[in-house]
Amino acid sequence: MDTTRNPYISVDCVIFGFDGDKLQVLLINRDRKSSNGKTGNRLKLPGDLIIKGEPLDESAQRILKEYTGLENIYLKQFNVFDNPERLSNEENLNWLRKSSGVTDIYRVVTIAYYSLIKLDMSGRTDLSIVYDARWYPVEKIPGLIFDHNEILESGLLNLRKGFLTDPLCFELLPTKFTLNQLQKLYEVILGFELDNRNFRKKINRLEYIIPLNERQTGVNHKPARLYVFDREKYNVLKKAHTGFIV
Repeated sequence: MDTTRNPYISVDCVIFGFDGDKLQVLLINRDRKSSNGKTGNRLKLPGDLIIKGEPLDESAQRILKEYTGLENIYLKQFNVFDNPERLSNEENLNWLRKSSGVTDIYRVVTIAYYSLIKLDMSGRTDLSIVYDARWYPVEKIPGLIFDHNEILESGLLNLRKGFLTDPLCFELLPTKFTLNQLQKLYEVILGFELDNRNFRKKINRLEYIIPLNERQTGVNHKPARLYVFDREKYNVLKKAHTGFIV
């Protein structure tokens, strides 16, 4: 396969994960690790110039696999960033020219995707090690290079909108989850607290959230009951409704 990059179009991925308390996003360093094992401190979103002949969705899927080791995970294109000044920083522009091997790059349009993964399924990969990929709380993101802070904010806004219409929460939760975990995730994404009693009443009415005869293990409090999301039942019910059935 010809791996020549198109020097004018890139894909950047906002990869979200939930640790049970905070929403996390995966960031990498711009520079590879040196011989002493250190990288620079120029954080960015995982991304790459697209390969010539490669559809955009395949580029995004490739990037996700390269940095998380995962395939067939939730992925959504949410925006295009085409500001002619997005590469105005000379240092970043020179780095891009050097890393791509193309000296006449002056403008790159990036297509942004966000992805939702279960943190316990994400693994270390060769590229994640080389570029020192780490999870950072969304609420404490430092300054990123290029326009990646803007891309991240746009991705978060689109994720919040999606939470109101689709069952995206189950892409972030463990396969078996507690109602506390589900409520906490909603509060983190939406940015405000929910009434515990009303939330549980609403969830208990949903036929596609199935209670199990299992409880948490290895916790230092009273083990809570576990639940699973029945996607097949959800899809059947959705045919008679519009949007996320809540």
